[in-house]
Amino acid sequence: MFGRLGVVSRLGRSRFPWLVALVAVLAGLGAVPVPAAADAVDNHVDELAEAAETPVLHWNDCGDGFECASATVPLDYHRPRDEGIELAVIKLPAADPDARIGTLFVNFGGPGASGVDRLRERARWPWLFSAELRARFDIVSWDPRAVARSAAARCFPNTDAQLAFLGAFPDMPGDAAGEAEFYSYNREFAERCARSAGPILRHASTADTARDLELLRRAVGEPRLTYHGISYGTLLGATYANMFPGRVRALVFDGSMDFQGSVTGHGTQGTTVPLDARQDVATGIAETFDAFLRQCAQAGSNCAFSAGFPGLKWRLIAERARFAPIQLNGYTWTYSAIVNAASDLSRPSTYPELAELLQSLFDAVFGLPGIAPVSGGANYTGNRTEAFFTTQCADSTVPTDLAVYSRAAVTEDRRVPYFGRIGVFDMMACAFWQAQDADRYTGPWNRRTAAPILVLNSRFDPATPLAGAYAGAAQLADARVVVVEGTGHSSMYVPSTCAERVKREYLFTGELPPADTRCEMDRSPFDPA
Repeated sequence: MFGRLGVVSRLGRSRFPWLVALVAVLAGLGAVPVPAAADAVDNHVDELAEAAETPVLHWNDCGDGFECASATVPLDYHRPRDEGIELAVIKLPAADPDARIGTLFVNFGGPGASGVDRLRERARWPWLFSAELRARFDIVSWDPRAVARSAAARCFPNTDAQLAFLGAFPDMPGDAAGEAEFYSYNREFAERCARSAGPILRHASTADTARDLELLRRAVGEPRLTYHGISYGTLLGATYANMFPGRVRALVFDGSMDFQGSVTGHGTQGTTVPLDARQDVATGIAETFDAFLRQCAQAGSNCAFSAGFPGLKWRLIAERARFAPIQLNGYTWTYSAIVNAASDLSRPSTYPELAELLQSLFDAVFGLPGIAPVSGGANYTGNRTEAFFTTQCADSTVPTDLAVYSRAAVTEDRRVPYFGRIGVFDMMACAFWQAQDADRYTGPWNRRTAAPILVLNSRFDPATPLAGAYAGAAQLADARVVVVEGTGHSSMYVPSTCAERVKREYLFTGELPPADTRCEMDRSPFDPA
């Protein structure tokens, strides 16, 4: 595919030198990149979105420099004039209007995360959105359908019932003895959602959210989409790119995945291999945990778990907990709870706390003084769990035979000790999910887009392993992977000035960095603050 420089060179042989000069001037101003040659771009357009009315956005000041609006979009795109839903939208206007390039849409992942809340919290994180980037783009995010303020999927009558049910949810089973209870809770959760969440359950696939994004693009008046998708947001971006390939200006996929593997699986995987097992999340977790242990050992006294041999100490803790739970400061740490805590590696900023917890557990086993443990689990707020499964289960083909999960738990546990079961059981509710979205997107993934796509991924990512990012990039028509040499999930949690600069320059120009580009983390998780 021709990039902008390719188009200039082709025009240079034309009879219109003034057009060549104009393109060069626009390039220097950071204008919208010239698209690829018309015959190279797939002209496919999703007809359902095309038939829907463009929403009108009335922006209002909502504090701290942000503006908020709501967008009316169809609940069912097959009936665009019938019932509509309201999407909550938020914008941080470009700090330098005279240098403004356009609108950068951001999806922060999940699925289920509130884009409104996350943009408020994170719009000024310099490693995510530098001052240079914020100067030149309006940054817009939204609560996707089924999430928070946008036709939220709610599976409980009130917050008390929600917290009571989710708080009693059993740990991911560490052996066969815990599977029956775990299956039962997941079945009941799916049944509660089927009874209570309403029609949004049948209209919350990523394809419908991609249609919403297309309407939002039209609503802000952008001729093509500029987008930063994080984690699940990369699947949304890939879906948009293939539903509207000619309307792509620049897309960044940050913490990316194997798109076909996520939705249908490869070959017969959809009905025979659990979702995150076919993404090989367990290997991603195990490799990231090994990197955590190495970083801890290198940090010396800055890491509470560094003394002795951290890898051996971890095995002693896990095997002791497999035999019997560990009591620590009034909290019972089962084998499953410890493995789940050790697998929570997306945010390097939490690694020092994890090291303290592991050292406390080690000390408790061997009769030495302990440190107060990290909380056994975060408080649940909003409808993120419901929204996660509402979209995930709408998108993905998964096995429904429970024997598949029980068998896979054994084989994955052997293949990836300690962490193998996580990829088997973490999407369990989808095995019981009752609602279906007939409009889910299942491919193709390789439609030729009007611009190339930039993929960023950590070397050691516990949620979106690097191998999956390469697989997903290979499925796209034109994409390039830049590796961040570090641990953690996406640039949202892995500070890298280099990665932000690579992303920013691509968003400014539409041009990919050189093929061998690599970036480093700014600091070790155990460096003193």
